[in-house]
Amino acid sequence: MTQQNSPDPGQLILIDKPLTWTSFDVANKLKYACKFKKIGHAGTLDPLATGLLILCTGKMTKQIDQYQAQEKEYTGTLVLGKTTPSVDLETAFDAEFDTSDVMVGQIQEAARQLTGDILQVPPIYSAVRVNGERLYEKARRGETADRVEGGIKARQVNVSVFEVNASRFPEVDFRIVCSKGTYIRSLVRDLGLLLNNGAYMSSLRRTRIGEFHIEQAHTLDEFIELCRENSRQSSVDSQQ
Repeated sequence: MTQQNSPDPGQLILIDKPLTWTSFDVANKLKYACKFKKIGHAGTLDPLATGLLILCTGKMTKQIDQYQAQEKEYTGTLVLGKTTPSVDLETAFDAEFDTSDVMVGQIQEAARQLTGDILQVPPIYSAVRVNGERLYEKARRGETADRVEGGIKARQVNVSVFEVNASRFPEVDFRIVCSKGTYIRSLVRDLGLLLNNGAYMSSLRRTRIGEFHIEQAHTLDEFIELCRENSRQSSVDSQQ
């Protein structure tokens, strides 16, 4: 990764997005802290997810679509027996199910059915536009998925890996490798439905985008300190 502070010709930045921050929050923080004139991110992470976020500055922003199209890898935890409207902990629990008859083999089979090329309906709490409005805006007004005018259209995505570990049942740890546009919360929701049960996601971490891995990423504080060090060094060099 280029460590220069200049936004021209630009640079590729790998950040480990902290919990509760939006992807826009991260881009905005770096824009002002590092004095970038132009910055954008390649692939949104939900506020309640952590992990790898690719940002591009200057002329590198032209390559954002290329990075967005890359295969992505996630690890996380889902919990069986309860649901929320957002399929994560952004919203309160709205239903509870008995999990006593759910077997580990059934969980593995449900994950297998959600592997490969599948049709997936985005969650109601998502940025997908329907009739010119974001779905999450409709959800916050109290609309449910079955009441959205025109319906929420399914889209084809590819899930090449959906591994589950139910050793902490009803918590189920997972690893997913998937294509652009895949909603992990939809996979969690659909796994619960296949089990005639319910599920929500309690944690999610993006560990890879294409060839880039989370181990290569900086925390926000680390990268901002690098910017400041570069700025101080540039100031010293200009005075010599």
